[in-house]
Amino acid sequence: MSNISNTTLGDLVEFQRGYDLPKSQFIEGNVPVISSNGVLGYHNVPKVKAPGITIGRSGTVGLPHFINKDFFPHNTALFIKDFKGNYPRYIYYLIKTLGLNDYKSGSGVPTMNRNHLHPIKVRAFLDLEEQHKIAKVLSDLDTKIEINNRINSELEAMAKTLYDYWFVQFDFPYSPPSEGCPQDGVVFGKPYKSTGGKMVWNEELKREIPEGWDCVLLGEMGNFKNGVNYDPSKPGNIACPIINVRNISATSYFLKNSDLDIIYLNQSDVQKYAVHEGSIIIARSGIPGATRLISDFAENTLYCGFAIHYELNDLALKIPVFFYLKSIEEMIKNGSGGTILKNVNQATLNNLQVVFPKKETTISQFNKLIKPLFNKINLIQKENQELASLRDWLLPMLMNGQVSVGDVEEQLGMVAEESARYVK
Repeated sequence: MSNISNTTLGDLVEFQRGYDLPKSQFIEGNVPVISSNGVLGYHNVPKVKAPGITIGRSGTVGLPHFINKDFFPHNTALFIKDFKGNYPRYIYYLIKTLGLNDYKSGSGVPTMNRNHLHPIKVRAFLDLEEQHKIAKVLSDLDTKIEINNRINSELEAMAKTLYDYWFVQFDFPYSPPSEGCPQDGVVFGKPYKSTGGKMVWNEELKREIPEGWDCVLLGEMGNFKNGVNYDPSKPGNIACPIINVRNISATSYFLKNSDLDIIYLNQSDVQKYAVHEGSIIIARSGIPGATRLISDFAENTLYCGFAIHYELNDLALKIPVFFYLKSIEEMIKNGSGGTILKNVNQATLNNLQVVFPKKETTISQFNKLIKPLFNKINLIQKENQELASLRDWLLPMLMNGQVSVGDVEEQLGMVAEESARYVK
């Protein structure tokens, strides 16, 4: 292993403030405009050749972004003007270890400039080959996580399409009994509505629904309950992981069982607010209406007061109800939900109406099709949690020389090989 050296960030790279570009002056193109939070939009002319690194200068301060294509750094960000011969990926990971949020200045809206960054003392490998090796280990992990995220996005889109096909378009598979359909016509059938399946007018919804389907209030199908409002001045004696709004915002389908805060409550509150495998969690703030599922959570895991817990009477309906609530989330996000959805609370949710088939075979066949997709999504998300934990552990260890690339190469070989197969 090459020797690690004491130096400054300014000796390794040179930062520069980004360029002024109001949104009104964006010209349509494919050049990403990188602000303090990441991609702000797209422009037609780049200012910096890839690869590049930006750091949040105002607003969200100190957050680094690695950019793989020519880009336009916004004036809310600093960008690296000169890498001084160092490997960009290595510099990116080095910056991630520095805790740059501690170097902000100003009051009100925090700001950072290059004069804060250049004097920062760092320990770094100056040998370019060693920089490449370290960056490859970490980027292989990040690539695998990115690949998994893309796979999950595709699986989620497939699951959503399947739900829409059955419960929105009403084109679930159907064969009339006269055609010898097994199990009430829900197996190997034609699309119900588009091939003439009988539709009947529903007065409550003011639209047609399939014959044999019901319009049901969510409040009749289960119970909604607000989460715990924790008073830290009155702690209990039981340590409880708690799901907060940020945890809900960090996923799209299944809540992660990592990165949860710990609070202390008495046994009565633990029993009252504990989640379980059948729980559906809905955010009241942050992303109002954001709906997530529970899986493999530790004992005594609770949900906060800014979330609502929904427990169905019939767990066979969990996935269809989840998708229905996800559609509400999308309407709120898009501003198309109307006045009834402006305030996400128990009363509002109780009175939402959902259409379901009376025949249990229809639900069971839908679940049979969709559960493998959900299981795969959940497994991939768990794998990403493990990969992210490994990366976060390795990052400082590799950067400060406590662990060498040789120490971890063999263990990470399979990750690297799998990542390489998917990188285009």
